[in-house]
Amino acid sequence: MSENRVQMVVQESTPTLIARQLRRLIGQGQLAPGERLNEVELSQDFGVSRGPFREAVQRLTQQGLLVSIRNKGVFVVELTPEDVRDVYIGRTALERYAAELIIERGSPAEAGEKLLEAADEMELAGKQDDLDALVESDITFHSLLVSLANSPRLRQMHSTLMIETRMSMTLEAQSGTQIFRAEDHRDIARAISDKDRSRADQLLAEHLDYSDFMIDSAS
Repeated sequence: MSENRVQMVVQESTPTLIARQLRRLIGQGQLAPGERLNEVELSQDFGVSRGPFREAVQRLTQQGLLVSIRNKGVFVVELTPEDVRDVYIGRTALERYAAELIIERGSPAEAGEKLLEAADEMELAGKQDDLDALVESDITFHSLLVSLANSPRLRQMHSTLMIETRMSMTLEAQSGTQIFRAEDHRDIARAISDKDRSRADQLLAEHLDYSDFMIDSAS
């Protein structure tokens, strides 16, 4: 047999595809926190029967993005200040470890270059006063950081946290309590590129500690 065999194509199930679309709608605020899901309407929009749709909803409920209330229906989760704090605590642990993996066994210089490009996109969005683009550029930077660690499990854990992060950031950006600093992201990228593990770790810890500021601002 040939050593260069083609990998089999893995076809995703219908519930998996629906769940992905629902995550996107929740993350982008098109399904707002506290909003009740209309099963009939949404299943028709997706062009699927209610069985696969319910399975997708069950998956997101297990992940904490939806909440099922008996005799009332299924709703998009509403994040409390404590929830937001927990999200940032989880992100801090995951992203600091991701930076460590990149520096120790990845390609720090290449990773730093890619992260700097993401920081540039954030600066551009800021100059254009585009709140949606600012949120997306921030999400892109941190998701890219974890992705560059080449750990599928780490990326999977981080993805749900980033959906919840996007939910809170969108509301905070609209209310003016969210702060975006492109230069902070550049400093993180440079520390990774320079293989400065301690500085990258410190910068990420300080950067993700902004949750305390956001909680105080929202209260």
